[in-house]
Parts: sequence; C-alpha cells; structure tokens
Amino acid sequence: MAIADKGTIVVDGFELVITNPEKPLWPDVNITKFEYLQKLVALAPYLLSYCESRYLTTIRYPHGIDGKSFYQKNAPEPRPAFVRTAVLGDIEYCVLDSLATLLWLGNLACLEFHPSFHRIGEDLPAEWVIDVDPTLTPEPRIMHAALLIGEALEKMGINSVPKTSGATGVQLYVPIEKGHTFEQLRRIGEFLGKYLVQKHPHLFTIERFIKNRGDKIYIDYLQHWHGKTLSAPYTPRARPGGTVSTPLRWQEVEDNPDPRDFNLRTIEDRLRTTGDLIKQIKPQSLQRILDFFPG
Repeated sequence: MAIADKGTIVVDGFELVITNPEKPLWPDVNITKFEYLQKLVALAPYLLSYCESRYLTTIRYPHGIDGKSFYQKNAPEPRPAFVRTAVLGDIEYCVLDSLATLLWLGNLACLEFHPSFHRIGEDLPAEWVIDVDPTLTPEPRIMHAALLIGEALEKMGINSVPKTSGATGVQLYVPIEKGHTFEQLRRIGEFLGKYLVQKHPHLFTIERFIKNRGDKIYIDYLQHWHGKTLSAPYTPRARPGGTVSTPLRWQEVEDNPDPRDFNLRTIEDRLRTTGDLIKQIKPQSLQRILDFFPG
C-alpha cells in the first residue's frame, strides 16, 4: 500500500504532521523518512538522555545525505507549542527533551544530533569526551588507537567507554562526577595526548592543523569545551549505510570492528542485547589525577 505524501500522527498527546514519508534520506540503503522516524522511536530512550538537558545543534539534509546540508543552531520556525527552547548568548536552541520533539526534528530531516558538553544553565562539563580523528580515510588503525588510549586512561585509574563517531573517528567517553571544570579536564587531556605522542610517535599527533598531521591519528583534547558540541551517543549520522554513533565494549574494540556495522538497521537488536554501555559505568572523580597538575 502506498504511503500518502502527508499524514498526521499523535505523539504523547500532540499532533504532528509528517511530510513526504517516502522521501529517501539514505538512498544507498533505501532508508526513507518513514523508516527513519520509526528508528528514532526506538533510539529515543537512549538518544534523549544525552540531549534532553543540553543546547542542541542539528545537521539538516532536506534532500537526503546526497543533497546539501546545513547546521541548525537556532530552533527551527515555525515550531509546535510542545517544543521547548533555551537561550545561550544570541542563540535560541531547541531542547530535545521528548519523543514528539525528536520526531518533529526528524520530519525536518535533521539527521544528526550534536549536544553541548554542558547542561542548560550550567558551566561545568557533564562528562569528559576525547575525540580521536583519523587523518586518512579509511584508517585501519583507528580501533587500535582507541585501545591504546583506553589502556592509558586505565593506567591513570580512569574508566572510559569507546564509541564510534558514526563517521570515521572514535570517541572515548568518560562519565565523571559533577564538579570538574573544562580547564581541569583539558589539562589532563593535554598530558594524555603528549604522553601518547611520545610513546607512539608514528601513530598519534596533537597537531591542530590537518596539513601538518601526515598520516597520524589526532587526539583532539581541545574539542571538549564550553559551547562546543560533538555527536551524541546513539545519534544517526548522514553517512552511507545509515551509521549510528554507538558505544562499544573494549573486547569489541580489540576485534577491530567496522563502524559501518553499527547502523539504523542493526541498532535496535544491539540495544536489546547490550543496553546503554555508558550508563553502566559509574561517574567517577578525577581529583586524585588533578592533584598532580598545578593550576
């Protein structure tokens, strides 16, 4: 049966108009807007927990991943009454705190969700994230690099969860207790980066300029900062295959998985099996490590 060009659904008591449900958003794997919205329903309990109290930036692809895109910081207009917003500086951000808001954004072809590192109305980081970016594409060493960083963190007494970015990189997600500052976490990150560059000079770099990195993998400890964003755990990505940013077990990292294996078509079964791996790590204090750093 053909799906109409427009329809209305009721979500949490709110009416939401869905337009062009058969529009292909990931043409390479034939994921339409209709299927995408279905997948967002399944992802919502996980994705919302990392976005609901943050300033949200989305990336919109009105004609699917092969078309033009743009970053959306200001909440789109017009917007339904159920959509909440929060102001930071001169930007009125959308607050992604409900399934209805998530599906409204999905209907607008927001294919990626990038929350701030700090919660609305707060200045302190909600977690610590280390971004690991390859210079080469593809980069067969990326999982090995993540493993080495995880081992270095473990030696410092820090528990971390690796996650695919959903694109080409990996991120190390560190649940932390409230109270640490961005400046403090940056000092630890700089120390970690310099240590790994010294220990593995042919693999890692902390060089900011891409043209100076050669074929090395960049440890980006600078991205984690007030007002900046990164791809949320469980956000879809506008990449071939409909990849999803997915937390991994360390044993999986050792097995060198293909990030493309974690996608909109596989994520539901995975979550039924693993749950949210990040939530399984208790928030930790990093004060004993910070005591070694002056300032």
